[in-house]
This record gives sequence, structure tokens and C-alpha cells, in this order.
Amino acid sequence: MNDPLGHIQQSQAASPIKSVKLPNAASEIKGPDFVQHLRENISQVNKLQGEAETAIEDLVAGRRDDMESVLMAKQKADIAFQMMLQVRNKLMDAYEEVKQIRV
Repeated sequence: MNDPLGHIQQSQAASPIKSVKLPNAASEIKGPDFVQHLRENISQVNKLQGEAETAIEDLVAGRRDDMESVLMAKQKADIAFQMMLQVRNKLMDAYEEVKQIRV
């Protein structure tokens, strides 16, 4: 289409909307990624549960007599697992919300 009066180019130049060049966001993110952090925390929870199981087995077998440290190990493992479960529940909630977004 021909623009004999030159209005099209003028309106684009006078437009208040200007393109903004965004910095490359992916290259500016530093630190461990989420998956790596999640794996480390899952292995930490697994380690705490293993220590608690070992402490319980030692107590039952008579190799250990300090009930307090066994209870502390079990509590630490339970709290870590509950925390990981809450993170999982939040991730599933976020996934369900993203799933319902209509494109």
C-alpha cells in the first residue's frame, strides 16, 4: 500500500510505545539451579532417615543406650521429611495452576 502523505512513518515515530531491549535474563542467573538444589535436599533427607533407622536398630539391638539421641535423630528425620513433603505439595499446586492456564 502506498502512503502518499507519509502518515504511517510519522505515526510510528511519534508512538509512545518504544521497543525496549531486555538483557538476556538466562545468562545473568548465577548460582545453583533449582533441580540441583532439590536433589541435594532430597539426598540430605534420605541421609537423615538412614541415620535415624540405624540409631533405632542400634537401640533395639542393645548396641546403644542413649534414648535421647535416638529420639533426636528420629525427630530430625521426621521434620526434614515433612518439610520436603510441603515443598512437593507446593510444587504440585503450582503445576496444577500452570496446567489450567489457557493459551
